[in-house]
Amino acid sequence: MISLSVNVNKIATLRNSRGGDIPNVITAVDTCINAGAQGITVHPREDQRHIKPSDVYEISEELRYINADRNNEIEFNIEGDPRPELIEMVLDVCPTQCTLVPVVSGEITSHTVWNIEKDGEMLKPIISALKKAGIRVSLFSGTDIHQIERTAEIGADRIELYTAPYAMAETKPKISREFALLRAASERALDVGLGVNAGHDLNLENLPLMQKLPGLLEVSIGHHLMADALYFGLYVAVKAYRSALGQDIE
Repeated sequence: MISLSVNVNKIATLRNSRGGDIPNVITAVDTCINAGAQGITVHPREDQRHIKPSDVYEISEELRYINADRNNEIEFNIEGDPRPELIEMVLDVCPTQCTLVPVVSGEITSHTVWNIEKDGEMLKPIISALKKAGIRVSLFSGTDIHQIERTAEIGADRIELYTAPYAMAETKPKISREFALLRAASERALDVGLGVNAGHDLNLENLPLMQKLPGLLEVSIGHHLMADALYFGLYVAVKAYRSALGQDIE
């Protein structure tokens, strides 16, 4: 089964636009889990424009409470650039997974993948420290085969394939070409012992084909799911995305 991890950043964005605690991030987390989501993702940025450090700790505590009755089946994934304060928080919280993502100043959303040739030596000790703490490490990755091979060499457990080029393709030939690149990247990742996650701009239209990606373990989805939640409601939207992944919906 391909797991669905729901990114709740946009709940915090809406809350922060007004101040106060509405909409409530923890209520959204509970709703996602009650709808069958297998994980929760957050990306606490340095400027705190959506998820704040306090949210990270509150979500962690909520998931610990929920997982006490669920044999730790709900995963917590913290994304972000490896700045010292983020890594310190991740080591303190000890989520299931940390997805390391390069950040470009002023970006609206993540759109840059790791250059392991350039950044590998910087990432190595960070990956090692996270793994020693029992945290699974995933690196945001493109489809370059050599970069994927180097990702395995520096000790990461998984890659998260950047799916925006596939999601943005508008014609069948372009969709086929982009998916073929994802497939080749996924196959090579499996060959070198990496698990495969995926994310960015996945939605109800382009998600079903992702079921055919070899070895895909998890997708992390935020913006499009939350946009659909405006029309369907959050509970129904999570169910719809689970169905698009081929999960059995009760």
